[in-house]
Amino acid sequence: MSSDVSATRDQRSIHYIVRSGLAGGVAGCLAKTVVAPLDRVKILFQASNPEFQKYAGTWSGAFRAGADIYQSSGVRGLFRGHSVTLLRIFPYAAIKYMAYDQVHYHLMPTRDKETNFRRFSAGSISGMISVLFTYPLEVFRVRLAFHTKSSNQSNDSLLRSFKQIYHEKAIDITHSPSTRTPTPKASNYFNRYPMLKFYRGFSATLIGMIPYAGVSFLSWGYLRARFLPPPSDAKIKSTPVADLAIGAVSGAMAQTASYPFEVIRRRMQVGGITQPDRWLQWGETVRAIWVSSGWRGFYVGLSIGYLKVIPMTAVSFTVWQCGKRFLGV
Repeated sequence: MSSDVSATRDQRSIHYIVRSGLAGGVAGCLAKTVVAPLDRVKILFQASNPEFQKYAGTWSGAFRAGADIYQSSGVRGLFRGHSVTLLRIFPYAAIKYMAYDQVHYHLMPTRDKETNFRRFSAGSISGMISVLFTYPLEVFRVRLAFHTKSSNQSNDSLLRSFKQIYHEKAIDITHSPSTRTPTPKASNYFNRYPMLKFYRGFSATLIGMIPYAGVSFLSWGYLRARFLPPPSDAKIKSTPVADLAIGAVSGAMAQTASYPFEVIRRRMQVGGITQPDRWLQWGETVRAIWVSSGWRGFYVGLSIGYLKVIPMTAVSFTVWQCGKRFLGV
């Protein structure tokens, strides 16, 4: 009984929280670095970059797109925007895993309290908390990754990206019957409060985070409970190989459940580039994707999404667990 009380106190202590966040931040950075080139190609596909649409739709196309980027820009081209990714992913992953540990404790303080609904809820809540605090850096990253060498715009640094987004202006376009334009109220808010510009696509991201993080942590918790023993069982212990396998399955399921939301938010995030005078709204973006590509448009780049998310999630969960063991969490 005394050991349970001490464990509870330790999990609620600032030392536990900091160590949990540190393990999560390092895990996120390593995982993102492993898949950075694939992430660059996937963003170009999702955001319908005109120079790379000829490659979209096939597994081989992803590799040919990567080769094209390498030939034109070298290794740096494959990692364009990665510095901003690391700047964003450390606090994002740290907050997500740290929040998950705390939410998990409050929703499921004992093993018999663990249910699939609570696992899903803990994952969704932690994902939404993390994205709330780090979303502007995600917009910077996508903007940098969207630009190619042939682009006329010189949006190749964090400072330039910040200035471009901050000075974007929205106007009402009433003469175009083919699209639904922003209302005056929306445009006024867009121009009056410049910080809102750094939250393009935030609604799609927040909604998409519910199935992504929820399914990811649900799968992780369920599979570990199903195939791995309680921590008190000394005969069989969790290993990095087991963590990799469970993390990979969790990533595949999460990606499948949330991918349409990811495509929508990518389109909204680069809206300041493709349509600088517009504030792309949720319904307008969905209609534009449906009209141009049908239901398949919501899954463009999904194959490369699997190539990216499966190893990324596997590495992230595994390094997180190894980091927690190393730090004594």
